[in-house]
Amino acid sequence: MRPLRWIGAGPLFTTENGGRAMVDHQEIEKRLGELPGRVSFYYRNLVTGETDSYHSGEKLMAASVIKLYVMAAAFAKIADGRLDPEEMIATKRADFVPSCGAVAYLHEGLQVTVLDLVTLMIIFSDNTATNILIDRMGMDEINEEIRRLGFKDTWLRRKMFDTEKSRLGIQNLITAQEAGAFFQKLYEGTLVDAASSQSMLAILKDQQLNGKIPFYLKALPEEPDIAHKTGEDTGITHDVGIVYGREPFIVCFCGNETDTPRLERLMAEVSLELYQNTLR
Repeated sequence: MRPLRWIGAGPLFTTENGGRAMVDHQEIEKRLGELPGRVSFYYRNLVTGETDSYHSGEKLMAASVIKLYVMAAAFAKIADGRLDPEEMIATKRADFVPSCGAVAYLHEGLQVTVLDLVTLMIIFSDNTATNILIDRMGMDEINEEIRRLGFKDTWLRRKMFDTEKSRLGIQNLITAQEAGAFFQKLYEGTLVDAASSQSMLAILKDQQLNGKIPFYLKALPEEPDIAHKTGEDTGITHDVGIVYGREPFIVCFCGNETDTPRLERLMAEVSLELYQNTLR
């Protein structure tokens, strides 16, 4: 299977002396460097350990990628009995916020479990479900859990669609490197614990927003599993996750103040090429 090429791109792979194709780090940096704004990238082959990164430690506005860490905080609390996944929460009109998700379009008083809210937050990026969970757990407690799980540069600083705080420059923050570490812990079964890691991966594999990393991969006959989470806002686009090829790999693309259609095209095409390389 020949890798798809996009117009003007050089080859993404070089060959070692042993004949194995390796990611051409300079080519990836060249492609990323042609984009405007602040763009970062992290890649790790989970079999060979080969890694690549580009500005991966830079703190960026998180958009909906912060929901990964809200999910992890919920599972940490569930694991030690501080949160019941079957607890029923009634939605209130005051909770409803626009944009992604379904809850805000349903009737007030809908009874939803904590685990249902987590699932909606991830697979549909539901903003209302996210805000209900933040209120239920507490923003400070969620940040404490983020620190306990080993992430020092990731911060939940406001709820979803809090336009007032956003105007004041109060933003949630992520890095591509810590997103990569998040997925490596999930893959190794060490994010909270093995059972929680498997449950979170199962939710992430059911992701319904698949226009970035999975765009071409979902069209392949074998349709590989992809556990991932997107984020987007004006000038912001992210997608971070694991692609389960013959050699599973982590790939994280993050962009602020950028040309979002161009970055999303790059996400799709580079992800396809990385996947096809695992089949050689």
